[in-house]
Amino acid sequence: MPTRTWAPPGPYDLHRTLCVLGRGPGDPAFAVRGGEIWRASRTPQGPGTLRLAARPGEGAVAAEAWGPGADWLLERLPDLLGAADDPEAFTPRHRLVHASHRRHRGVRLARTGLVLESLIPSVLEQKVTSDEAYRAWRLLLQRHGEPAPGPWDRLRVMPDPRGWALIPSWEWHRAGVDAKRSDTIVRAARAARRLEEAAAMDLAGATRRLRAVPGIGPWTAAETLQRVLGAPDALTLGDLHLPEIIGYALTGRRATTDTEMLGLLAPYEGQRHRAARLILLSGTVPPRRAPRFPVGDIARL
Repeated sequence: MPTRTWAPPGPYDLHRTLCVLGRGPGDPAFAVRGGEIWRASRTPQGPGTLRLAARPGEGAVAAEAWGPGADWLLERLPDLLGAADDPEAFTPRHRLVHASHRRHRGVRLARTGLVLESLIPSVLEQKVTSDEAYRAWRLLLQRHGEPAPGPWDRLRVMPDPRGWALIPSWEWHRAGVDAKRSDTIVRAARAARRLEEAAAMDLAGATRRLRAVPGIGPWTAAETLQRVLGAPDALTLGDLHLPEIIGYALTGRRATTDTEMLGLLAPYEGQRHRAARLILLSGTVPPRRAPRFPVGDIARL
């Protein structure tokens, strides 16, 4: 069982750095247990499981890995934990952002280097509630993934590209995934080799590569590349809630468009995703005025 330790150069928050990689409660590929983070991935070398634990007394993060992908995961551990990120390049321009930046100095932008791992759940989240998307991800991994290497049998590794492409239509329907999203995932799986190359590109090139696949628009590309590249400027556009949250936090106004959000975040050009992340971490959100959007279930149709 190979191991590795990484010592961050300053304050570090393991959980808030990596929590964005999980896809809701019960994610079969990501879990927090006893203060440790467990993550199951399909790497270019095969399935691998990573167990991460902060060691505050040593100022380090310790990792253990299992499976054919273990060495690949450990080689890239610093990137995953945000070693390539430069939070010092960020300058707060609003009082709320400054306060959140000070409070969350240990948060870095993780870089997974794995495209399909973030792309497929992002496609599942298109135009549906988070609960619907999380349920679909759970069901698909439980039925079509494989047990993750290592000591915890609750974890699952997602299918390989061929496995995604071979999921029959009724299984997508059973998971509550409509044909538009499942067709996009199948197209992405068939172009997996070309898409995975985006992990070595800059943000603009990687965005073009992903958007060459029909069904992958700016929202999905940004949500994917925030995780794959740890891209500080990969701001999510076309989101149902984000513009209103940003607008309310910075101006007190609720009805904010994407265009207005871009204007508000213009002082953070090059760091707009980081600014949005800090605003979300501040917890400043507009009060709810309507009941939560009902969860649909096309599997019942």
